[in-house]
Amino acid sequence: MLNKESVNKARSLYYGFLSKLFVFTTSPSRYEGLSEALEVMAQNPLDENSGEALREIQLFLAHNGESAFIQEYDDVFHNPSYKVVRNTASYYDEGVESGRKQLEVKNFLAKTKIRRNEQYFKENEDSVGFIFTFMHELIELIMNEQKEYDSLQHCLYTEVINPFIDEFIIKVYEHPMARIYKSVAIVLNAFMAFERLYFDVAKPPLKEVERIQKPQPLEMVSGAEAKRRAENKAKKEADKAKKMAEV
Repeated sequence: MLNKESVNKARSLYYGFLSKLFVFTTSPSRYEGLSEALEVMAQNPLDENSGEALREIQLFLAHNGESAFIQEYDDVFHNPSYKVVRNTASYYDEGVESGRKQLEVKNFLAKTKIRRNEQYFKENEDSVGFIFTFMHELIELIMNEQKEYDSLQHCLYTEVINPFIDEFIIKVYEHPMARIYKSVAIVLNAFMAFERLYFDVAKPPLKEVERIQKPQPLEMVSGAEAKRRAENKAKKEADKAKKMAEV
C-alpha cells in the first residue's frame, strides 16, 4: 500500500515544477528553482521514459535558456498562426472558457487562504498552470500538519484535473510547435499516472469522438527512445535486406 506521507514531498516538487512550465505569468521569478527541481527529478524519475524526457528538458534549458521556454510556450498556447492548445478545465468540460470548472476551483479556493495574485497571474483559476500551483500549495499545507486540506486536494484532482488532463496532454504532445514541450508532456503523463495511484482513481474513459478518431491510444516516447527505435528498425531492415541478398 502506498505511504502517502512519504511521497508528498516529491508530489509537491512535481506540481511546483509543472506549474512553472504551464502558467502564464509576468513574474520575474517565473522559472526560479527550475534547474534545481530538474536535477532532483532526473536523478529519481518515475520511469525510464519520463527520466529521458527530464534529461532532454535539462539539456534544452542549459543550451537555450529560459527565453526559449517562453517562446515555445507562446507558440503552443498563444500563437494565432496555429491551433493553440486550450489550457482550462472548463474548455475541456464544456467547450467554453470561464465555465463551471472555474467556479468549482474558486469554491475550493474559498475554503483556503490561497488566492490568485492578479498582478502576476493573468489566466483563469481553472487554467492548468494555476491548478498545479494550487495543488502544490495544498500539499505544502498538508506537509505542515494542516491535514484538513487532504480531502480538498482529493476533490481538486478527482473532480477537476483527472477528467480532462489526458486530452490536454495529448494536444500538447501533438502540437506542431511542440519540441521540448513533447518532453514536458511525457513527464506530465507519467506523473498523472502516479497521481491516479495516489488517489486510487481510474483513468477516465475516452470520449465518444475520441474513440472514433483515435482507435489506438497515443504512445508518448522521449526523443532518446524514438532514436533507439529508429536505429533498431533500420538495423532490422538492413539485416533483412542482407539475408535476401544472400538467397
